[in-house]
Amino acid sequence: MNIITFLRQSGEAFFHAVLRYYLRGSMSVLDVGSGTDSALQYVSVPYKEGIDVYRKSVLISKKKKIHNAYTVGDIRKLHTYYKPKSFDAAISIDVIEHLTPKEGVQLIKNMERVAKETVILLTPNGFYHQDELEGNPYQVHKSGWRSSDFRKLGYTVYGLRGLQMLRNDHAGIKYKPWFFWGVVSAISEVLFFAFPDVCFDLFAVKKLDKPKKI
Repeated sequence: MNIITFLRQSGEAFFHAVLRYYLRGSMSVLDVGSGTDSALQYVSVPYKEGIDVYRKSVLISKKKKIHNAYTVGDIRKLHTYYKPKSFDAAISIDVIEHLTPKEGVQLIKNMERVAKETVILLTPNGFYHQDELEGNPYQVHKSGWRSSDFRKLGYTVYGLRGLQMLRNDHAGIKYKPWFFWGVVSAISEVLFFAFPDVCFDLFAVKKLDKPKKI
């Protein structure tokens, strides 16, 4: 492991801990828009399945053996790939901003349809411009989300990646020396976790009502 990889993983440690906490007890998780380097690799779950529209991303993730199974498919049509309540949890990390607002709301509804217990989304706080990356046309940003958008849908929202004012559009540290401000950002991530409106990322989680036994 090189120093850059080490620092990047260290910087994501709090996020990974939060993800593990909200997925505790889950036996199966659907990773919606799983990409190439899903955070789900840092969470111990017996069964993980990834779905992504970009075949190249799926192949890269598959080589890393992050998930147990993969589907190359359009997440906007999630309901056509999976039966209702197929997984204990469904997560979508840094994905919903790549959809239009209407498509994003529909994705959330479909994730709630597929999941039995928990739905989790992570997305930037507000709109950040982004074009396609590394030849992937699906990386373009089409929407921006606020905590109020998720709360209207019944989600509890927290803040991650620290104070928004410390990061640029691509989540990098804005100021120099970057190591110092990176430490400041990491501290602020913990301090302002309960105050999502001032943080760079929004972490939205919803515990679904379990069907009552007759």
